[in-house]
Amino acid sequence: METFVGKKTVWKGRAVDFRVDTVRLPNGKTATREYMDHPGAVGVVPFLDERTVVMVRQYRHPVREVTLELPAGKLDRGESPLSCVRRELDEETGYKARRIAPLLRYWPTPAFANEVLHMYVAEGLTPGRMHTDDDEFLRCVTVPFERAVAMALDGRIKDSKTVIGLLACLARRR
Repeated sequence: METFVGKKTVWKGRAVDFRVDTVRLPNGKTATREYMDHPGAVGVVPFLDERTVVMVRQYRHPVREVTLELPAGKLDRGESPLSCVRRELDEETGYKARRIAPLLRYWPTPAFANEVLHMYVAEGLTPGRMHTDDDEFLRCVTVPFERAVAMALDGRIKDSKTVIGLLACLARRR
């Protein structure tokens, strides 16, 4: 196992920071570990009814494509995941949920980031107005759950939180 020796923040951003840590290896030598320091995020599988999920379409600059995703967002410092998922669901879709339950937690990319993603299921939705951030341009859509699962399995949906959330819900149903 590696032992932490020291850290250096090499870039501090609005959403994430980048760090270089020094570690001591099991053989006694030292090495550096570069990674993104992330406050964590949430995702939610919102069921409009038993057969329909609410999703968002948005352009993602890093991949230069419009994606179909589950609503999600970054935790604010000190914010609880449950509070964040309620906020993001309302902001990105306009829906409020009577019931929100944890689905799973995972590390999306532990090789180069310390982000933890908290995935939830929401039910008992009531519609409202979207409240997106100034730099967010989303379109809220409803999709049959089985179709969304098929899109995740055949590669039309590539976003990891969406694939994982949909397949976890499918496994839970079975």
